[in-house]
Amino acid sequence: MITSELHHPTTPALPARSERHPTNLVASCSANRSAPARRSMGRKRAVLVGINYPGTEGELKGCLNDVARMRRCLVDRFGFDDADIRVLADADPSTPPPTGAKIRLELERLVGGARPGDSLFFHYSGHGLQLPAETGEDDDTGYDECIVPCDTNLIKDQDFTELVRKVPDGCLFTMVSDSCHSGGLIDKTKEQIGNSTKQSRARQRQRPPSAGANLCASLLGVVRGALEYVGIRLSRRAKQAGPPAGTATATSRSLPLSTYIRMLKEQTGKDDVGVGSIRTTLFHHFGDDATPKIKKFVKAVVHCHGKLRHGADQAAMVTELTPKAKPEGGDGGDQAGALGPAMEQEVRSVEEVYAGAAAAKVPPPRNGVLISGCQTDESSADLTTASGVSYGALSNAIQAVLAEEKRGKKVTNRELVQRARGLLAKQGYVQQPGLYCSDEHADAAFIC
Repeated sequence: MITSELHHPTTPALPARSERHPTNLVASCSANRSAPARRSMGRKRAVLVGINYPGTEGELKGCLNDVARMRRCLVDRFGFDDADIRVLADADPSTPPPTGAKIRLELERLVGGARPGDSLFFHYSGHGLQLPAETGEDDDTGYDECIVPCDTNLIKDQDFTELVRKVPDGCLFTMVSDSCHSGGLIDKTKEQIGNSTKQSRARQRQRPPSAGANLCASLLGVVRGALEYVGIRLSRRAKQAGPPAGTATATSRSLPLSTYIRMLKEQTGKDDVGVGSIRTTLFHHFGDDATPKIKKFVKAVVHCHGKLRHGADQAAMVTELTPKAKPEGGDGGDQAGALGPAMEQEVRSVEEVYAGAAAAKVPPPRNGVLISGCQTDESSADLTTASGVSYGALSNAIQAVLAEEKRGKKVTNRELVQRARGLLAKQGYVQQPGLYCSDEHADAAFIC
């Protein structure tokens, strides 16, 4: 785990000392609950996920605190009922473990029971990961952005896109992801604030360049991005008003591929996992519990082997996955049965699987809002203060912005992200939160 020392940001919404290591999020949040705000016409339901990965190479500290604070905020400020908030946390035995299958199950239940007028909310605090595109058929950012459940069973950006497509009209699904590489987690959604997608980068390239100062800033950005990727943070503050309030230890919520592969090897017991075989390894180990995107990918690889661009690692896994002819007097159905979860998926085209040109023709999901902790090429900070309090930088900024407003006053999604960006920049953070949604929902109230 790579850490660095930085000045501790001063905000009015720091978690209390008693929240350093919450062990029962349900009990602690219920005990601190005040009278809920007046309910709107529709239901308000939420899924909150916090993963600290204790005892692993990717251990974090602040994710459970993020979830505990957001839960209280939903109840006290937005009028959610405790019974309508589902929490999954890896260090809280009172909640289900945040495995890939359980997170997806809770999200499917959240969306599956939605009706017009409902407010749906999903908060994720944990590691983010970027996977290179499977065949060179890049998606809108050039990578697959993923969240990393406690069992390493990745959930990908296209999985969130398909989930949001199921949200009925008149209902809004809001997602806050305090994780690295989180820009674009709802793939194909319009980028309102940020520069993660190809369209935004193209617009930036069309702007007339300034003088040599732009070159220096660009070079600094390259160096800064490389250091951020491995968890080393550089301060952007040229000036500081007054002495620092203290120090904090910062850990990146980015999981490098090499670290993830080691964790996946430990989870699966396989020693031959490589970059080119991550997706097929996930299917081989998790089977029907792998995400739909992974299962579709395996089906396409098996049926289109020889037509797709993939490396030696993946080609070897294809050979292992492909059913062999039934030997005389033997049972040849084992491998065919193992491929069943993949073969049951409907794959209309290779482009659908790889998020290529044909997938881009599919209309973007209408009823989702993503607030990301950073851009796709940035990392989000996980902070532990000198007094032992831990939290995510974006989660803390959101709480600080909301705390500045009286209860009952609406803050729009655009305003929340802009103010969070300003607050983090003032405190010296490098990460830049993003907003991804339709024009209509950009100026809608945050959550409800």
